[in-house]
Amino acid sequence: MAIQKILVVDDSPTERYFLTDILIKNGYSVSTAENGEEALLKNKADKPQLILMDIVMPGQNGYQVTRSISRNPATVDVPIIICTSKGQETDRIWGLRQGARDYIVKPVDPQELLAKIAALG
Repeated sequence: MAIQKILVVDDSPTERYFLTDILIKNGYSVSTAENGEEALLKNKADKPQLILMDIVMPGQNGYQVTRSISRNPATVDVPIIICTSKGQETDRIWGLRQGARDYIVKPVDPQELLAKIAALG
């Protein structure tokens, strides 16, 4: 099933707008959350087919939220792509270990993002 509904999780209004703009222009339905707790609530309420997850946020960080979602039997099938400024290889490996399907370093290249989403869909 092709991905239609995407949840963008980022504490930066600029990043949320940037990612939402790219996705909407490419036909996706987008909801947003500005922290980990809101992401968990929106994931349950909106049932997105993909989550774009920032790492550095107030409250629960993206690694913790990714782990919660990927280890919950009700949400284990929701793929997560981490979108973060943390570009170290150890960060990438840790993110994938928490259950993320892919990892993108900011600034996000729109074509790379769309290609990664298409690969999951």
